[in-house]
Amino acid sequence: MVKNEPSTTKGEQTREVIYRAALDLFRENGFDAATMQQIADRAKVAKSAAYYYFASKETIIQAYYEAVQSAQEQLCADTFGQSKKLKKRLHAALHSKFDLAQNDRKLLGIVFRYTGEPAHPLSCLGPANHEMRRRSMLIFRDALSVERLPRDLEELLPLALWALQMGLLVLFFYDETPNQQRTRGLADGAIEFTVKMLSLAKLPVLKPIRAKVLDLLRQADLIPELG
Repeated sequence: MVKNEPSTTKGEQTREVIYRAALDLFRENGFDAATMQQIADRAKVAKSAAYYYFASKETIIQAYYEAVQSAQEQLCADTFGQSKKLKKRLHAALHSKFDLAQNDRKLLGIVFRYTGEPAHPLSCLGPANHEMRRRSMLIFRDALSVERLPRDLEELLPLALWALQMGLLVLFFYDETPNQQRTRGLADGAIEFTVKMLSLAKLPVLKPIRAKVLDLLRQADLIPELG
């Protein structure tokens, strides 16, 4: 469960109370069943106050995703600062998301519900979440920064690892094994495979293939500018 830093101003405190009340209701009754009126009642504020801080239930979920993303960035930054081992860094990049979502799998699963609706504010592939995708890929770019990689792999691998993470998250939401060990085991296997295949992927003989893949992804506008 993600916890925000304590709020300091009265407005921030009110927003936090509404935010926490909404998450509690979503966890208890589900996202669809909860209403803004119920959220306001739980937070003991007027409905207009709830709408003042959050225009809709979707914006509350977006705030939650932002909190999860920020927490993951901090966890990974701590690990990256302590270790230069690629396997450990990739483990942190993948498993930190699982750890943060452990008790809130249904909340994070909402983002996949609207995958087929690009204009929806919660669509994981929609324009509203472009910045969140970029930040997620930046984590993988930073994890890989200890490796000397050709420029094309520097662009390809963060996208590939982000796509892997998204696929694993779908499995994670359905995984009822203790601590979602089935998904975590698959993640560990993918990390082992990635580390072992990197030396092969970097071979100059594969440069034309990497270039072709990169060009195809650019034409499809799937390679983000990470900065």
